[in-house]
Amino acid sequence: MLCLGIESSCDETALALVRDGTLVDAILASQVDVHALFGGVVPELAAREHYRFMGFLYDQLMSRNDFTAAELDVVAVARGPGLLGSLLVGVAFAKALALASEARFVGVNHLHAHLLTVGLQEAIPWPCLGLLVSGGHTEIYLMESPMRFIRLGRGLDDAVGEAFDKIAKLLGLPYPGGVHLDALARRGRGDPKLFPRPYLDNNNLDFSFSGLKTAVATQIARDGHLLVNTASGDASQILCDLCASVNLTVTESLCTKVARALDRFPDIHSLVLAGGVAANSLLRTRVGQLLEERSGRLLLPPPHLCTDNGAMIAYAGELLARHGFDHDLNMEAIPKGIRMPDDLRHDERKSAADFSRQERMDPLDTRPL
Repeated sequence: MLCLGIESSCDETALALVRDGTLVDAILASQVDVHALFGGVVPELAAREHYRFMGFLYDQLMSRNDFTAAELDVVAVARGPGLLGSLLVGVAFAKALALASEARFVGVNHLHAHLLTVGLQEAIPWPCLGLLVSGGHTEIYLMESPMRFIRLGRGLDDAVGEAFDKIAKLLGLPYPGGVHLDALARRGRGDPKLFPRPYLDNNNLDFSFSGLKTAVATQIARDGHLLVNTASGDASQILCDLCASVNLTVTESLCTKVARALDRFPDIHSLVLAGGVAANSLLRTRVGQLLEERSGRLLLPPPHLCTDNGAMIAYAGELLARHGFDHDLNMEAIPKGIRMPDDLRHDERKSAADFSRQERMDPLDTRPL
């Protein structure tokens, strides 16, 4: 089964081809330089850039792999959550392509796709826990199967990646700031007492990081020596130490909630860590240590598949299609903040054996997302 995946939920225009669970090829156009001028993503500009690049990237991807639209079995697209204007560009393109090629059409939950990405390189032991940390979302899931995710906790305000970017902006670091903050943190020593661990005095699995931004702003106001030498690119040790302290605070807060989730599900010993912030060096190390101490297993996508990409959409879309799920062309894009509808269609006759030229896979849990 050959699946084309289309990702346009925020500021990355990305397409990929996955065949029978294996990544064939991927292509991406980043908008970082465009939005860096404004210190953050401008939704209207993001949608325009998706419109500008989408057709060109599709032509490039298909031509360099000698595929035609008629060879596509499935067209999958990120239908949300994300920026509505950006999502609409990808969804409209995917619908038109599916209609023209007579391929099956699948709308993919962008968040679930992040967590499933690791399946491109290793088998996921079901059930497991999933921690999604990105610029727009901080969520923890019970992953019962590729088709069923139960959200256990969510971000109540700033997502962890959003908090990193806002703090980096306060420090005068370039956009996107989270990457630069992490790089400086590796050169510093984190003070575990400098900032309070946010939103831990409770018994739930939700997250809150808006207060940390305020605490950092207060600390910056007290210390006028937090300067970046833009001429040489060097940063003061004080700045590196502050970045390390921020990184440590966020990481320990996330690890506390992960440990709490593992305690609630003692029979589960595996965790998937995904999303753009999953590339953070300290977070990867500390979550790995946490799982090792509990004789568990941490599953991590490679860093280039942590950020938004087309491969995760193609892989998730193929999984859904292989087990008989798809959408009709009336499917709607779902912006952030709106509940994802349970509108997947299921038809066992459209499973892999009947639809694809490839050998049928054993069906997994076929309950809808």
